[in-house]
Amino acid sequence: MSAPEPLLWHIWLSHYSEKARWALDFKRVPHRRRALPGGFHMPLALALTHGEIYTFPVLVFDDEVVGDSSAIIGALERRFPEPSLYPEDPVERRRALDLEDWFDEELGPSVRLLAWHELVKDPERLTRMMDQFLPPRARGTDAARSAAARFAVVFTDLRYGVKSDESAERSRERVLAGLDRLEAELDGNEYLAGDRFSVADLTAAALFYPLVLPPEGPDLGDAPDALEQFRAPLEARPAFQWVLETYRRHRHLAPAVVAVR
Repeated sequence: MSAPEPLLWHIWLSHYSEKARWALDFKRVPHRRRALPGGFHMPLALALTHGEIYTFPVLVFDDEVVGDSSAIIGALERRFPEPSLYPEDPVERRRALDLEDWFDEELGPSVRLLAWHELVKDPERLTRMMDQFLPPRARGTDAARSAAARFAVVFTDLRYGVKSDESAERSRERVLAGLDRLEAELDGNEYLAGDRFSVADLTAAALFYPLVLPPEGPDLGDAPDALEQFRAPLEARPAFQWVLETYRRHRHLAPAVVAVR
């Protein structure tokens, strides 16, 4: 009997989950997906990883459970080496992994906090978004949407401090620094490490997606007005356009995926 396909537990709009989904799709690994709303995922993540990880994504193999998007990509590289996301050249590989770590730690949290900060200040837009998190039977129900929106506000503020104007301002500065870093590292080149798409490119593009909103990424709808005012002047920047182009060229859903939210 063949082993069951890997199962990815993810949060649909999470840019770290998007990073893991993209890696699976890029490698064309047949797998299943299950999504949970933010907040409800934490007890399951702890249970799946025996207390080691409390965040999603978590990828479950027949004989191994892997939490954290970077660790997931590492596991995929070992099990499904082609096409590779790690450069073959040791120097380029070290550079790609260092950039993956930098964007994970310095950019990802700031993009998330800023997006949620503006979203929770727009309750009508937030409520409309909640259909993505509800069970199919509850979608389109005003009471369920409102309850889910209230929970989202409480959870994201407790978890990330999204109501803080000071934290949001620091996040804006770090997002701009992330664009600066991306442009400096690219230095006019097509890719961040060597002459082909790697984990560095995937990570930078995936973690910028809630700001750039590429059509190939998760459909978040229109950005809140305040976030749109921040992002609109950035559209002409080379880094912004690079994210759009990287998604267009490299973000394709593998036909073998059984995607279930």
